Amino acid sequence: MFPEDGEGPVRTVEVAPFRIAATAVSHAEFRAFADATGYRTDAERFGSSFVFRGSATAEARERAESVPGADWWLAVPGAWHRAPEGPGSHSDDRLDHPVTHVSWRDAQAYCAWSGTRLPTEAEWEYAARGGLDQARHPWGDEPPTPDRVVIFRGGFPDHPTAPVGTAPVRSLTPNGHGLYHAVGNVWEWTADRFAPGSAARALRGGSHLCHASYCNRYRCSARTGNTPDSSTGHTGFRVTADVRRPPAGPPTPEVVDARPRQGG
Repeated sequence: MFPEDGEGPVRTVEVAPFRIAATAVSHAEFRAFADATGYRTDAERFGSSFVFRGSATAEARERAESVPGADWWLAVPGAWHRAPEGPGSHSDDRLDHPVTHVSWRDAQAYCAWSGTRLPTEAEWEYAARGGLDQARHPWGDEPPTPDRVVIFRGGFPDHPTAPVGTAPVRSLTPNGHGLYHAVGNVWEWTADRFAPGSAARALRGGSHLCHASYCNRYRCSARTGNTPDSSTGHTGFRVTADVRRPPAGPPTPEVVDARPRQGG
């Protein structure tokens, strides 16, 4: 547990019935939205986004500036959801992967178009546990394995022992509610603020860059935050909808029922 992330104390939360997508929004789904509306993401408007150093293209590494205190992140001019690793890269060959380089505001725009919404943290955590009471991970308390979660393997950040990057949204084994990649793969935006009075929004689930040596946040209770206009190569989102107000308008996301009961 990371007290500085506001993970505790454990408390009982009751939420109304809701529906949640089985997968994070994919590149193909987000492209459909952008093509239909002409929407420009924050990364496009700002002209840059943050890319993991080990994944950036050679051109990107030449043009980018590293982040002080976290030099494995580069602020890459020209990085966006269609060029995830910067100039010279493209997402055409991973349309079934989760879209990245999308800010909280971008996710909200997609939700408004598709008749959905972002989950609250309580909804997200309930769904991620897959029916397991207070489980550490969506599959239980056992340590992560490659067949369960996509996280960094090897010595972070410069000595990976497996390819670094996202996986298709519908891969590995779903949890008990049918959610794929409830943890790992990409961080997922939620509707809530990270802290009272803060402009930052809460993210859940960890990503393919999480690693036990520095970021043990691929746990159901783990959380972090970022400003609503920020975008990175390891952040995406998943949509939800109220049961009594079903999704309307294109596209209709594939959803699974996650009917809440009282729980942490």
